[in-house]
Amino acid sequence: MVADAVVRALAEDVGDGDVTTEATVLEDARARALISQKAPGVVFGLEVAEAVFRELDPDVEFEWLVDEGVWREEGPVARVEGFARAILTGERTALNFLQRLSGVATMTARCVRVVEGTGVQILDTRKTTPGLRGLEKAAVAAGGGTNHRAGLYDAVLIKENHAALAGGVGEAVRHARERAPDVPLEVECRTLEEVDEALAAGARRILLDNMSVAELRAMVEHVGGRAELEASGGVTLETLQEIASTGLHFVSVGALTHSASALDLSLILTPLP
Repeated sequence: MVADAVVRALAEDVGDGDVTTEATVLEDARARALISQKAPGVVFGLEVAEAVFRELDPDVEFEWLVDEGVWREEGPVARVEGFARAILTGERTALNFLQRLSGVATMTARCVRVVEGTGVQILDTRKTTPGLRGLEKAAVAAGGGTNHRAGLYDAVLIKENHAALAGGVGEAVRHARERAPDVPLEVECRTLEEVDEALAAGARRILLDNMSVAELRAMVEHVGGRAELEASGGVTLETLQEIASTGLHFVSVGALTHSASALDLSLILTPLP
């Protein structure tokens, strides 16, 4: 996963060669660089950043200066030493990975902090960057979140359109239980009637989509422990605490991966004699 992502990213950025570096830096020049965190958050992605530099310089020295998955305010993150050309060429690609993945981990950690003490688990979604889902879901886990299904292949999640084509929520659940009996199943419900249909058909996990806090409380009371409940849709840091207080089990937050801001990191290079 890491190697493929790194090769693709370098091919995209470097192409036939880093013309600026090759025109200005001697081939045998060496340098040391320090990657630093400049804003509060959770660092994740050092393995990928190291792989970028190692792809360009197999003998590069890459020293981790921080534990991943730990909230910190700022400070040194990693030290890199090797051929200057390799460090300069890999700088942007390495930082792109590290800042993006650290941003996902940081957004997740913020959400997990908000629901602390409620017993609610923060879930990710499939709203990920194409080709980077595995890495982004790993970043969610590093931030304290819980990975939902990895793709379309490892769980049944019946959404509104599936139910419409199957003849309703109840029919969709019955068909899925018959045709994929060994696969975890969850069904999206938008009304009390759909929840009752899902329960009657044997659903044991229900996704409550785009409901108000009052509606979520009513659903929790109505279901009464007969199924696990997940809230989804329009969840923000500002609304998360109230949603988590309703008594449900999970809250899925698409923003963990589709809207996380990159963590501010820098790389400062020093020439070596």
